[in-house]
Amino acid sequence: MWVVSVRSEGCARLKVAINQPTYLPWIGYFDLIDQVDLFVILDNVQFVKQSWQQRNRVKTGNGLQWLSVPVVFRGRLGQLIKEVEIRDPEFARDHIRAIELAYRRSPFFFQYFPTLGQRLEQLREGLLLDLNLGVIVWALEVLKIRTPLIHASSLGIDGKRTELLANICEAVGATEYVSPIGSAEYLLPEQDVLRRCGIDIWFQNYEHPQYRQVFAPFDPFASVIDLIFNLGDEAAAVMRGGRKDPYSVEQLSSLKGIAAANHVSSVV
Repeated sequence: MWVVSVRSEGCARLKVAINQPTYLPWIGYFDLIDQVDLFVILDNVQFVKQSWQQRNRVKTGNGLQWLSVPVVFRGRLGQLIKEVEIRDPEFARDHIRAIELAYRRSPFFFQYFPTLGQRLEQLREGLLLDLNLGVIVWALEVLKIRTPLIHASSLGIDGKRTELLANICEAVGATEYVSPIGSAEYLLPEQDVLRRCGIDIWFQNYEHPQYRQVFAPFDPFASVIDLIFNLGDEAAAVMRGGRKDPYSVEQLSSLKGIAAANHVSSVV
């Protein structure tokens, strides 16, 4: 699952995605990993407090419930993701109990819960990065996704925002970069930074699929464990069912232009 370095050779195409390691990520995170040849764990950028990097949601009888990992933050303004430490290891007991209450009635709970609970218990102390990656790798194994992962910090490069992405892509020999659509706000205006390096840009196009959950009505955007506990061996196929053809820069720019025009016309 882990690699030290990867480079394309000759005319081979290498499709890469780059993203921060999040806690108990949603299914779109794993769809992004599944559709590329290499996934870069962006661990050498600034940690954002109360972001997806330290929390996510599970589906309960009362809707979506947040599970947050307490981290050491005071006096560490500007710390990088790879430096963030877990503040209170007792969070694991609370999260394990919350997950059990939310999903013990799901069809595949007893098949997958023991190994997830063990992973949370094993990684409840130390670095948040290790916890997040431990859970991510657990889900990748369940979903049978074999895309290799690499730490951005292992590449020994720097830069900010799109410059950093371009440097990472060059370091691993990428020819195509697939971005989460949420990054379009800064990536579209700065696309030339990547294109000057000969890298084609694509944006993930994902529509969250509906599936049976323990509690109705259906709530999208829960952690991937919601899909796994409810669908078991069918989880990967359902996840892939939400994938659409990725947007090109031109397609997404056009869509954003139409959306902006519609917004203006609606308020005039």
